[in-house]
Order: sequence, then structure tokens, then C-alpha cells
Amino acid sequence: MKAVTVGFAMCGSYCTFEKAFAALEHMKGLYADIVPIMSGNAAGVDTRFGRAKEHVHRLESICGKEVLTTIPEVEPLGPQGLLDIIVIVPCTGTTLAKIANGISDSSVTMAAKAHLRNGRPLLIALSTNDALSGNAENLGRLLNRKNVFFVPMGQDDPLAKPNSLSADYERIPEAIDCAVRGVQLQPLLL
Repeated sequence: MKAVTVGFAMCGSYCTFEKAFAALEHMKGLYADIVPIMSGNAAGVDTRFGRAKEHVHRLESICGKEVLTTIPEVEPLGPQGLLDIIVIVPCTGTTLAKIANGISDSSVTMAAKAHLRNGRPLLIALSTNDALSGNAENLGRLLNRKNVFFVPMGQDDPLAKPNSLSADYERIPEAIDCAVRGVQLQPLLL
């Protein structure tokens, strides 16, 4: 087990929640502590991919602690230096755009902002249908931002969704280990 405390933040790309939970299960024995964070939508919206309360319960069961869902709950993470790294799994296009443009209006974006202010690494596991169109500019901004790293990603369905990118969730632990050392895991594009 590595002496690393990980913030595991989930946003509303509900179709990738099963992959995110599988990645988290694998991470459980690898790191000293995992702090669960969910955006308001991830924690509160029922979808065809499951009920919100069940997702919250599952995340709490895996991590062994209550999920942080509000701005006041996550804001101290930065000033108190409580986390070594935050990984956003999945990171939606909306969250990507907000982080790229300095908007911190949710628990996940506030956690990212509070964490980055201390020069600590933020790892993004992108999952969005517009990464190569409307969000391409934001992706470019964050690729060039200090202390922001990405889980290797690729087009998940190039014919039906040519602008979509999705992270390789199996590589999250490897990407965490690189990011805490200040290194972008390569190859970035799969």
C-alpha cells in the first residue's frame, strides 16, 4: 500500500459509473486512504444507469466514509492539505469546462480548485461526447496547465460518436502514481 491519500470525485457521466466503481474497487488496497466526493448531480439524480442513493451508498461502502457532496464540505481539503491527489472519475465535459475556466460552483470543481491552489496534482479521467468539438479548447487549456494530468484516453466509438473521448479506467492507478510524481502517463492518446 502506498502512503497516498486520494480524493475520488465523481461527476454525472452516469453511463461510466460501473467502470468508475470497478476502478475504485481495484484502488482500494493500493492507497492509504480514499476520500469520496460526488457532484450534486452525481449524488442526487436518478437515471437509467441507477438510483442516486444506491451510487452514494456504494461509494461510501467502498471507501468506508461518507461522501462529500457540498462546497462547504470540500473547501477545507485544499487549505488543510488533506489530499495528495484528486482524481475526477468520470470527468464530464461540463466539469472540464468549469475547471478550465476557473468556475467552482460544485463540490467537485471546488475540491479541484482548493487542491490546485496548493500546487498538488489533479488527475482527470475524461468521459465526454464533445471533447473533440465544443470542449476541445478546454481540453487544450488543461493539457497545458501545471499540476493537471489526464488518464490516457481515446475515442470510445469513433464512427457513431466521432467527437467523444473516454479515459482508460484500468490505467487510473498507474496514472495516479505518475501524477503524484509530477509526470503525465504516456501515451496520453490511445
